[in-house]
Amino acid sequence: MHVISKKKLREFWEVHPKARSPLEAWYQITRHAEWTSFAEVRKTFPAADQVGKFSVFDIGGNKYRLIAAIHFNRSKLYVRHVLTHAEYDNDDWKDE
Repeated sequence: MHVISKKKLREFWEVHPKARSPLEAWYQITRHAEWTSFAEVRKTFPAADQVGKFSVFDIGGNKYRLIAAIHFNRSKLYVRHVLTHAEYDNDDWKDE
């Protein structure tokens, strides 16, 4: 998968340094993935959920949430948000 963009991950871990290691691990796994469906995403990340048009990943033992739009036909994953669990629970990201 072509992950667009790692910049959002870096910006998040600059504010939340404990998120760096789990985000780096997620990034390395994801950029080498060759998913063609959400079912394949779930094989790699069993806790991932589909919420509307977004895929939501639990990061760092459910401390953080990564929200992405995945275009399987183009092998692209767009990182839309990286949030703390509390920020995620506000549901503001759903208005996009």
